[in-house]
Amino acid sequence: MHMNEAARAQWWEGLPAGIRDEIDGHVLQDSLLAAVRVVVDVGLAGHGIGVATAQLIVGDRYRHHGDRVARTPDSPLDPESLAYRAAGCPGRIVAIEAIWDGDTVHDWFVVLLAMTADPAQEYVMATVYHSTATRYLGEEAAAGLRHPSATAAERAGRALADHLSVPFHFASPHTPDDEAPRWQP
Repeated sequence: MHMNEAARAQWWEGLPAGIRDEIDGHVLQDSLLAAVRVVVDVGLAGHGIGVATAQLIVGDRYRHHGDRVARTPDSPLDPESLAYRAAGCPGRIVAIEAIWDGDTVHDWFVVLLAMTADPAQEYVMATVYHSTATRYLGEEAAAGLRHPSATAAERAGRALADHLSVPFHFASPHTPDDEAPRWQP
């Protein structure tokens, strides 16, 4: 079932105040998936509201609240911040890796990881969403041929790897692929 904006507004107004408050509470905390889940839970059986329509309804609520939404802060990508974060990793860093990930909120994004030995683990250095990449690269550079998250992650990740004198690995810099081969020691 697909609803236009007027039908979504009418459906919203017909909800009990407690449900509206719960959904808006999730929106104001920038918890999009939790808000969508509540809309689907209360709207699927009686109104045929699936995930796509729930996302539109929740999007309406994000626009309604605007700047009142407590947005998740962007990860810093400047060399000093990344080096400081890397210095806090237990174990010896042996590589910096960029991997694709994605979700219904941010679409595709890239995660920068520090790979360590003793213990052999991975630590998140930064999550590079489209908004993070645009802030880091600037509007013009972000409008290039490649996904801006890949461009920003590669630039910041390579700089961090060079600073640490370790290899940088990004198996799929040109195409989002969350199953691309991972770095191997």
